[in-house]
Amino acid sequence: MPQLEVLNSLDKAKTQWYHFTAIVIAGMGFFTDAYDLFCISTVTRLIGRIYYYHPGSGVPGTIPAGPNQALNAVALVGALVGQLLFGWLGDKLGRKHVYGITLLMMIVFSIASGFSFGNTAKGVITSLCFFRFWLGVGIGGDYPLSATIMSEYSNTRTRGAFIAAVFSMQGLGLLTAASVALAISGGLGNKYPAPPFNVNPTASVNPQCDIAWRIIFMIGALPAAATFYYRMRMPETARYTALVERNNKQAALDMAKVLDTEFKTVDIEPERQTEQYALGSAKFWRLHGLHLLGTCGCWFIIDVSYYSQNLFQSVVYQKVGWLPANTTLSGLEEMFKVARAQALIALCGTVPGYYVAIALIDILGRWIIQIQGFFFMTVFMFALAIPYNHWVNHDHVGFLVIYGLTFFFSNFGPNTTTFIVPAEIYPARFRSTLHGVSAAWGKLGAIAGAFGFVYAADPTSNPPAGYPKGIGLKDTLFIMAALNAVGLLLTFFIPETNQKSLEDLTGENDDDGPDPLPLENKTNGA
Repeated sequence: MPQLEVLNSLDKAKTQWYHFTAIVIAGMGFFTDAYDLFCISTVTRLIGRIYYYHPGSGVPGTIPAGPNQALNAVALVGALVGQLLFGWLGDKLGRKHVYGITLLMMIVFSIASGFSFGNTAKGVITSLCFFRFWLGVGIGGDYPLSATIMSEYSNTRTRGAFIAAVFSMQGLGLLTAASVALAISGGLGNKYPAPPFNVNPTASVNPQCDIAWRIIFMIGALPAAATFYYRMRMPETARYTALVERNNKQAALDMAKVLDTEFKTVDIEPERQTEQYALGSAKFWRLHGLHLLGTCGCWFIIDVSYYSQNLFQSVVYQKVGWLPANTTLSGLEEMFKVARAQALIALCGTVPGYYVAIALIDILGRWIIQIQGFFFMTVFMFALAIPYNHWVNHDHVGFLVIYGLTFFFSNFGPNTTTFIVPAEIYPARFRSTLHGVSAAWGKLGAIAGAFGFVYAADPTSNPPAGYPKGIGLKDTLFIMAALNAVGLLLTFFIPETNQKSLEDLTGENDDDGPDPLPLENKTNGA
């Protein structure tokens, strides 16, 4: 059956200003996601010093294991819920009708996190966990909706770059989180200096520390708020309107409002009214079972690695001498040094990976980029783990270079492609749902990383009460290297999607649905 004219026109549409506008509007959720991920590691240090210092202990206050893991994991649990819920709603009600809700939740609960109430540790942690859970629901809901909307708006030639550009807004979020922490800790620290902890433990955390972490949380709401109006004005995607609502004329009218392209309003052929296979049916599993294993499994593995790496960065910085013992620093000074180290890694490794992926995703294809990403992450993790003692004792610069390369090949690799592929290989009627399912498996991996990263601590150290004796950073690196190798193997369950129409990939141009996409076909456009 020939492709619907409106979708054929959309596939061939030239790149226009609205595409770039849509990237910014859709990317704000990922900006907020990355901002929240990076700022929490600096914020929890301040909260620990403020609310958990015990006079006479001789060490700065530290959040106990339970509350600390809750703060790290509760937003991830919320994101998992949001990915499943809003992914389903995106197919049930339409992308447009629920898209504004996710951004509104991010705005409201980012601000609310800064107003976490109570003057005791229990009160602050409890309220902060509550607000961060709902913040996570909004962030999670944005994953399937943003990816699906961008894939359905895009032309075939540059679809990968557009979806990758949405995801790359994480890079701006990382740098903004570090920049805000640097500015606030530097500004307040200079204006209201406090002595190091080993000079005066009581005075090393002044009242400005409590203001600092609240401001950091609330600033994360501003970019999302700036794009809320424009998100509410986005029309429904033509593919949802034509293929799910079966209103070809309305799809053409909607796209004509925002894209300078001629869209023909041809009625849908009668045979398209025939119901196709359902989600979870035997035919679905025959056609997409291995694809789902690939998208879920690869996303799970990359998020175990990616999130745990971000969370145990402070362990790495201490090993290589970037961070002195926190007993020699005041609270704001410690936050400044952590944020500075995070910014350097992001600038040198993390952010460039996003933009190299954007540049090459429609040239090399998704499959090649994911394979080489997992391959080099495996190699570099082993390169850090095997001669570990050499790195930490004799070559800190070499360690940091290789450590930064793992982030580079994560983003120029599976961290980007796992977001793109589920928005391309599943039919429109359950595209958002299955992207949400794949992303939720990623968040399960992130939760595993959030709970497991504490084991990266030095096993010979004396951890605070409630923390386990770590297996050590060396063994943690070995584990992550092995996981990345598994991710490489799972990539063979994912087909190449580069330069192909979404309807050709999913079989929605056919009467009875597609034949299974050949897993061995990895050449672009073949």
